[in-house]
Amino acid sequence: MNADDFARFTSWLQSHTAISLDPGKEYLVQARLNPVATRHGLAGVADVIAKLHQPRPGNLPAEVIEAMVTTETSFFRDIHPFDALRHHVLPELIALRAPSKSLAIWCGAASSGQEPYSIAILLREYFPQLADWTIHFQATDISTTMLDRCRTGDYSQLEVNRGLPAPLLIKYFQQHGNRWRIREELRQMIDFKPLNLAGDWPLMRRFDLVFLRNVMIYFDVPTKRSILQRIESRLAPDGYLLLGGAETTLNLSTAYRRIEQLKLGFYQLTRN
Repeated sequence: MNADDFARFTSWLQSHTAISLDPGKEYLVQARLNPVATRHGLAGVADVIAKLHQPRPGNLPAEVIEAMVTTETSFFRDIHPFDALRHHVLPELIALRAPSKSLAIWCGAASSGQEPYSIAILLREYFPQLADWTIHFQATDISTTMLDRCRTGDYSQLEVNRGLPAPLLIKYFQQHGNRWRIREELRQMIDFKPLNLAGDWPLMRRFDLVFLRNVMIYFDVPTKRSILQRIESRLAPDGYLLLGGAETTLNLSTAYRRIEQLKLGFYQLTRN
C-alpha cells in the first residue's frame, strides 16, 4: 500500500463511516485489511482498495467497514460514570418520570454489547421500582457482526472478567462450558438496531439518557457537530447525554452544558 492507496482509502472510509484516519495510521489499515485480502483471494491491501472502487465490489465494503470499526469495550467500562448513574442521574430521572412510569435510553455505539448490558444490569440490580415501568431501551451500531453478538449476549471468560463483578456474573449470566450468556430477560430489554451515526437517522423518540461514549473521537469536526445537532432534537429537555472521558461538546455545540458536579462527561441541554 503506497501513499496514494492510503489517501484513496481514507477518503473512501470517511465518506462511508465518517471515521477520520490521519497519516501515520498506515500500519492500522494494513493490519486490519490483510485478513480481508486473504479471505477474498487478493494479493494485498492495495488490491482491496482497488476493488472497493470498482462498480460491483460485492460484500467487500461491508467487510472492510467491519474490519476498520474499533470495537474495544468492557463491562462497566470506566466505573465512575456508572457510579454517577446509580447514585445521581438515574434516581433523578426516575423521580421525574414517576408519573408516566416510562424511561427511554439509547446507546449509540453498542459494539459487542457490554455497555448496554451493563446499563440493563444496573437497572435490574439497583432499581427494583422499575419492574412495572415501560423501559424503551435502544442500542445501535454500524457493525452488523457486532449487533449479532449483542443479540446473542454470549461472552468469553476473558470478556466477563473485564469489569464485571463476580456476584453480578453469577446472577445475570448462564454458563455454557467456558462461555457465559446473559440471561434472556436482559436480552429482551434491549432493541438492537443498525445505525451509521454519520449517515441518515430514522425517526426516533426523545430519550432520557443518550450514551455516546468513546466514538466521536474517531470523527472529524463537521461530523461531530452534525451528530450533536441531531442528538439535540432527540434528547429530552431534562435528559442526559454521556460522552467519553476524552470527548467534549466544547467548540462543537452551544446547545449543551457540562454538569460540573458529576465531572464524568455528563451533559444536558442549555435550554433546560
